[in-house]
Amino acid sequence: MDIDRYIQRNEATWRRLGDLSRRAGGSDRRLGRLSDDEVAELVTLYQRVSAQLSHARTVYADAELNARMSRVLGEARLVLYRRRSRPGRAVATFVTTSFPAAVWHARRFVAISAACLLVPAVAAGVWLAQSTGTLDASVPAELQQVIAERDFAEYYRSDAAQSFAGRVTINNIYVAFTAFALGVLPVLGPAGILAYNGLNIGVMGAVMHRAGEGAQFWGLILPHGLLEIAAIIVAGAAGLQISWAIIAPGDRTRADALRDAGLRSVVIVLGLVACFTIAGFIEGFVTPSDLPTALRVAVGVAACSAFVVYVVLLGQRAAATGATGLWGEDRRDLLDRADEAAASGATIRA
Repeated sequence: MDIDRYIQRNEATWRRLGDLSRRAGGSDRRLGRLSDDEVAELVTLYQRVSAQLSHARTVYADAELNARMSRVLGEARLVLYRRRSRPGRAVATFVTTSFPAAVWHARRFVAISAACLLVPAVAAGVWLAQSTGTLDASVPAELQQVIAERDFAEYYRSDAAQSFAGRVTINNIYVAFTAFALGVLPVLGPAGILAYNGLNIGVMGAVMHRAGEGAQFWGLILPHGLLEIAAIIVAGAAGLQISWAIIAPGDRTRADALRDAGLRSVVIVLGLVACFTIAGFIEGFVTPSDLPTALRVAVGVAACSAFVVYVVLLGQRAAATGATGLWGEDRRDLLDRADEAAASGATIRA
């Protein structure tokens, strides 16, 4: 087939691809301006023209034709790569799909993370509460008395509620990011910070129980602590999955496994900011309040239960649709489909 006949045969396809790219919308190139069928057509035509360009370069070696087809493909590719949802829709997708899918995908690491924090907490608390000598060696008796009688309760009333809530939220976010970042130190990094926090909880619980202030301890810890600890456990899971990608990448390259684990972990940590904000609000306004202890604890149970139900139900639903929580997953999938043409041009009619 000569070049003129080739152009005549395929020119309608190139024009249609160009029209769809331009209709995608002005300088911002939004796919949202196209219907679902038109988006699918855009991807199909992009694949076809990619294969045609590969064919033309091999057979005709015509600079003008190659430039024309490259320009059409460039416009379409810009649309695909600069795909953006409306801000509200993007946030809704993150909340209802990306974040719960990422946590659900990491559920085995969540279980391991929970063990890393809770086992040391329970073990240290039970052991120290029953071993007076060991507890005294860990925390001087005079300091135990000060903590139990004054410092533990005063901690939650040490500042104005608004300031205290903000300070606690920032601290918790810092702990979460640290657990995430330490994932590059396989296992020992995230597991170490989780175990350290668990030991601190256990020691404080032992001090309060020994002084006969167990009820006060739980009354001040549970309102905010249930959601806070759940969020820290999930943050630890984000770090652990990065560690595991380094240790056992499976049938992928270590770089690919680490990239995917990192993209999911970023989604998890960003989503946890909201959890820590809520926990900080509860710690600043509910925990030190004059509400009955039972009501304050009920707030904590409700907040943690809502988080667990949200992650499980929406995470399962998102997983059923194929979502795994990768950052930018929907765009990546679309581009992967589109770019298959470049590697398999022979399978598409040129």
